Amino acid sequence: MDFHAFGFDERIMEGIEAMNFKEATPIQEQVIPEILKGSDAIACAQTGTGKTAAFLLPMLHKIINGPQGDFIKGLIIVPTRELAIQISQQLEGFSYFAGVSSLAVFGGGDGNVYANEKRSMTNGVDIVVCTPGRMISHLNMGYVKLDKLQFLVLDEADRMLDMGFFDDIMKIISYIRNKRQTLLFSATMPPKIRELARKILAKPREINIATSTPPEKIRQEAYVVYENQKVPLTKELVLKDQSLKTIVIFCDTKSMVKQLSRDLKKAIKFVEEIHSDLEQAEREAVMNRFKSRQTRVLVATDIISRGIDVEDIDMVINFNVPQDEEDYVHRIGRTARAQADGKACTFISEREQRRFAAIERFLGREVPKMELPEKIGKGPDYDPEKHREERSWGGRPQNKFQNRRRDSRGKKNQGPGARSNHKPA
Repeated sequence: MDFHAFGFDERIMEGIEAMNFKEATPIQEQVIPEILKGSDAIACAQTGTGKTAAFLLPMLHKIINGPQGDFIKGLIIVPTRELAIQISQQLEGFSYFAGVSSLAVFGGGDGNVYANEKRSMTNGVDIVVCTPGRMISHLNMGYVKLDKLQFLVLDEADRMLDMGFFDDIMKIISYIRNKRQTLLFSATMPPKIRELARKILAKPREINIATSTPPEKIRQEAYVVYENQKVPLTKELVLKDQSLKTIVIFCDTKSMVKQLSRDLKKAIKFVEEIHSDLEQAEREAVMNRFKSRQTRVLVATDIISRGIDVEDIDMVINFNVPQDEEDYVHRIGRTARAQADGKACTFISEREQRRFAAIERFLGREVPKMELPEKIGKGPDYDPEKHREERSWGGRPQNKFQNRRRDSRGKKNQGPGARSNHKPA
């Protein structure tokens, strides 16, 4: 479907053409007409399906053709600063010819940044993209007025609830008038999302695009290894194929990211790391170098498993088996974007076998187990029923990565499936 079919204002069409958008994706085809009609909507759509443009384009069209004035017209709430930045950048591109002002509001900046945010929202920026905590900080000061807000968007709502933002979301909504158009986007649709939808949406149209499975273009592979084989295998895979220009390696914890990054830098050029211990400016600089291919290998926590828009990532490596099926889908979904092919490799230690078997059941098929390179040695057999995950993180104490993980507050986790209740950085 061509974007001209939606009847967008010519100024919006100029932005679409400048951004090199050609044809609408399925989520755009179904959601955009509903938003243009004024309906509330709840859409189930994974990252990478084009959902950002699905709500930005009709919102921009209605704003430039609606009541004008120095007041906030659209509010987009997102779980992380990375996603706020990504949406803000896309918003700037689409609105370049339309004269619609926008602002990204998120934590991590200094006093000057906060003052600039205050000034923009006081003067009446058109669209604000924000994280919940930072927005509440401004609302508490009393100078942000949302009484004329026309559009409220919650993006990655399931992740926001997982991060404990329900009360924050409801507090923000308490400042907004009831007469508004509300759009909720989520990769999954568990009961807690439906409960939220009932509270904040009015007779919403429901659009379900997500299949919660990885794109077919991703070539999935797995290696069954002992823990002390993971680092050598990583080096072997990265060094063996120099045609892989961009590689993301996911680890479970910040300490693992730091240690693996140090180990890889001894043998591989252009390796960087990204995690929540870095200042915001550092994280943005790292991502910009990765996007421009100055950095070849990016070692990361799940901080970038959602909410980054980097095309042409050639390979994703799961240094650890993700904690659950959705994490797996989002991690490997970083590759094979924008019609490109991609490769995803997962390392499965003995204690992670049952967890990976659960992921395979979710996928509805087995992921091929690749033979280890001769120099790496023989790995364990893949027998999930035999290799149970011990709550004590037992098993072969073969290297530094086998230590019991700690959460960001320094408390020991109760086991491999445990999740902390605090909000991640």
